[in-house]
Amino acid sequence: MRRFSDRHSLHTVSELNVTPLLDLAFVLLIIFMITTPLMENSVDLVIPTSEAAKHAIDPHAVQTVAINREGLIQFNNEPTDVQQLESSLTALKESNPEVAVVIRSDKELSVQKLIDVMDAVQRAKITKVGVVTNPEKP
Repeated sequence: MRRFSDRHSLHTVSELNVTPLLDLAFVLLIIFMITTPLMENSVDLVIPTSEAAKHAIDPHAVQTVAINREGLIQFNNEPTDVQQLESSLTALKESNPEVAVVIRSDKELSVQKLIDVMDAVQRAKITKVGVVTNPEKP
C-alpha cells in the first residue's frame, strides 16, 4: 500500500500553461479594436455593388479639401484660399484626369463658403466630388 505522502508528492509539470498567453492576446486584441477606428478619418459605410466598381478611383488620386469653422481652407493639410485652390485643382486635373476631391466642412460653417469651394472644384472641371458627413446620433 502507498502512503498518503507518496500519493501527493511533488512532481514536475511538463505542460505549458497558456492562460497568461491567452490573456495577453485578448488584451492586445481589445486595444487594437478600440484604437483602430479612432485612427481613421472616414465614415463607416457598407458600399453596394455596381458595374462601375470596375473603374474605381485610385485612393492616391483623392484630394482632401477641409474648411474649418472660421472659413479657412486647407488643401491636403496646406492652408490656401479659393483662387489658389482652383489653380491647384486645375493643375491636378490636367496631370491626372481621374482626380477626385473630398470636401470636409465644419458643421457651423456658413453654406456660402462651402458653395464657394464647390464652385472652385466645378470650375477646375473635376466631376468626382464628395462631401464628408457623420451619421446623426439618436
